[in-house]
Amino acid sequence: MSLEKIFAAKLLKVKAIKLQPTNPFTWASGWKSPFYCDNRKTLSYPQLRTFVKTEISRIIMERFPDADAIAGVATGAIPQGALVADVLALPFVYVRSKPKDHGLENLIEGELKPGMKVVVVEDLISTGGSSLKAVEAIRNNGCDVIGMVASYTYGFDVAAKAFHDAKVTLVTLTNYEAVVAEALRIGYIKEADVQMLNEWRRDPAAWQG
Repeated sequence: MSLEKIFAAKLLKVKAIKLQPTNPFTWASGWKSPFYCDNRKTLSYPQLRTFVKTEISRIIMERFPDADAIAGVATGAIPQGALVADVLALPFVYVRSKPKDHGLENLIEGELKPGMKVVVVEDLISTGGSSLKAVEAIRNNGCDVIGMVASYTYGFDVAAKAFHDAKVTLVTLTNYEAVVAEALRIGYIKEADVQMLNEWRRDPAAWQG
């Protein structure tokens, strides 16, 4: 079984993934969604936390072996990023969504030296906007973002285009297709739900349920 399917099954098992076709969620963006993913739940399960830490570390070693530092995106990916940096014995920083309004007013917490090759760790990719803001902050700090590793992506076209335009290589542990396939396999959703979920993903901004 592929990593995508294994991790999808683990997320469904701890109810980190919620599929509610008939009772949609409202995201912070205002989008209506039948789908919600909360990767932070993995932190509460030691074996699953270790699995995430190990797999992200393995991907970084294989795909981005020349990384000099790890950056986590606040707030969801701070713990995973720190755990991964610990495994890889690399410096760790995290990137705020906006500068704090007191003290040093830092956007990046921790120390990056100009010229460092940085891998960004993210928990979830939806539109890619907040993730790529973190990339921009790191680049503005004189560093090179050589890749991003995220636990999950919805795989929206708008995100794929944003990452392509920003020239950022994205690798994920699992994705929308793997989660929906596993949810169908275990009977969490019905075949009829899959068509509706696919319609939502094609145009999430316009979907009303």
